[in-house]
Amino acid sequence: MNIFIAKMSSSTTGEDLQALFGEHGNVASAKVVMDRETGNSKCFGFVEMEDETEGLNAINALNETEFQGRTIVVKKARPREEGERNTMRPRRAFHRYNSNH
Repeated sequence: MNIFIAKMSSSTTGEDLQALFGEHGNVASAKVVMDRETGNSKCFGFVEMEDETEGLNAINALNETEFQGRTIVVKKARPREEGERNTMRPRRAFHRYNSNH
């Protein structure tokens, strides 16, 4: 079961999430999403729990609780729809300028 965590501290690591969710079951993976340009945390991440019941228990136990000084939001991740773009990042137009024009 994939779980989405938002509004977490910018200092939270994947290891922190692994430990937090590990209190509620077996964690297959835990990842904090980082900004490609700055290398800073985007203050959200994903945890994959091996068992769906353990994942639901973790969501119920951890949603809207304080973790590392922030009230976190924990919910079941929804799969990205086909063709869905990442709306968090604006599209950039690149223009090639030719000095001969």
